Amino acid sequence: MSSKRPAAVQIREVGPRDGFQNEPESIPTPDKIRLIEMLAAAGYKRIEVASFVRPDVLPQLADGEEVLRGIRVPADVELMVLIPNTRGLDRALAVRDTFHAASIFVSASETHNMKNINRTVEQTLADDVGMARRILAEGLKLDAVIATSFGCPYEGKVPLDRVLGIAERYAEMGATEIGFGDTTGMANPAYVADFFSAALERLPGVELTAHFHNTRGQGLANAYAALEVGVDSFESSFGELGGCPVPVGSTGNIATEDLASMFEEMGVETGLNLDAVIAAAREAQSVL
Repeated sequence: MSSKRPAAVQIREVGPRDGFQNEPESIPTPDKIRLIEMLAAAGYKRIEVASFVRPDVLPQLADGEEVLRGIRVPADVELMVLIPNTRGLDRALAVRDTFHAASIFVSASETHNMKNINRTVEQTLADDVGMARRILAEGLKLDAVIATSFGCPYEGKVPLDRVLGIAERYAEMGATEIGFGDTTGMANPAYVADFFSAALERLPGVELTAHFHNTRGQGLANAYAALEVGVDSFESSFGELGGCPVPVGSTGNIATEDLASMFEEMGVETGLNLDAVIAAAREAQSVL
């Protein structure tokens, strides 16, 4: 495999959303705010801070508005929120001035999409067209995420063409960044290299983001494989918080401190202060 390794990467911290939502207890709002501000001080330029899922479904994230109103981060830090549906978008736009990017999402697997949000893939994408239009009209950056991009625990391998076809539809909606999620940790390095080689060719001009889980212990190896074919955008979670609530037991985001350490030791710049990231992870452990 010939290397197209970039000299620098961008890492989005997803712990305040993807991590906190998978914890059994709800973290007090002041602690969330303090942890997010610690992360911003560690050098992150992108942080996912909230999700506007129904509070009864994810009570751990019910305080999204309060968190967004309360955090104070440097002006060059992009704050992103996850939008599950039109009702969630209504809530988010009520505090529109507190964040910079909105992410819409779907699972490439029909079964996982139904179990996760109780809709078919086509129903979700049809709803996303209208949400994308509203998000862009607000002057917000539009991101899209495709879960189970590398495999589904219910259906097995998800065809590459299906995933990239969905990605092309999101690009047509105006998404300038598309994330591919290894939602339950089913990817392997060889397939990751083939996957992103094809994605980079089919989606020119779109930022492609790799989001791996460490459920089967292959998260860092998969990140390395993506890096070597030219991917320069990644997501991870400080302290290895979180995972996927569907199905039960699919835990294991890559720890940001591990990912950043690996990249830095390879000579790839992350812009992060590793000691500060570790301090934030330790503080999260104390809070939890």
